[in-house]
Amino acid sequence: MGILDGKRILVTGVLTDASIAFGVARVAQEEGAEVILTGFGKGMRLTQRTARKLPVEPTILEFDVADQTHVERVRSELGADGATIDGALHAIGFAPQSCLGGGFMEAPWEDVSIAVQISAYSLKTLAEVVVPLMPNGGSIIGMDFDATVAWPAYDWMGVAKAAFESTSRYLARELGPKQIRVNLVSAGPIRSMAAKSIPGFSEFEDAWEGRAPLGWDIRDTEPVARTTVAMMSDFFPSTTGEIVHVDGGYHAMGA
Repeated sequence: MGILDGKRILVTGVLTDASIAFGVARVAQEEGAEVILTGFGKGMRLTQRTARKLPVEPTILEFDVADQTHVERVRSELGADGATIDGALHAIGFAPQSCLGGGFMEAPWEDVSIAVQISAYSLKTLAEVVVPLMPNGGSIIGMDFDATVAWPAYDWMGVAKAAFESTSRYLARELGPKQIRVNLVSAGPIRSMAAKSIPGFSEFEDAWEGRAPLGWDIRDTEPVARTTVAMMSDFFPSTTGEIVHVDGGYHAMGA
């Protein structure tokens, strides 16, 4: 008997089996959930291929968070025949190359605005999809990377993550009366496809190796996946607006 028995969980952001989103989908299935994935555009083929590696091959819906017309369609597909949703994972992030890698002062607004829309505003977009399908409450979890400090090379994605964190708090305030919890999981660096697109990512890896008191494996998504699935379960009924760090303790250490 799993902690997500009988629950339906929507998972975004699965591209490869190295991703945190894939780890969450796998653990959620192992804990009894029905999992639905989303993908779009050129990445849809990767999502479909990776989905076959899950214990149970899931339904995959097309969902582009930058296209508002997708909201109603995905909601309709998810809610067909009166079906509901119990949890949703936001594992979506993107920034144009100009927004990363040390050119903070050079990045134009048109690029920065894309990073903010895809990486922060899209949490509200995901909520638009699932909230009407959560009549008895539910859980929305976002994958975060600590935005309380300025990281090397992270640049405008760090700014977008700060907006993401603020968005989660306002959603927690807005959706609490509906018994919908909104929380973030702030993970340590994982060597995923998204990470490889960040210039200077090795600096994150090196920092964690020396400072995380519990240690940190950049290839192991299991700790983050387990925490995320636990927070989607009924074991955290009064936790919302929270950022839970799963980073080996790195965030609590001094220089």
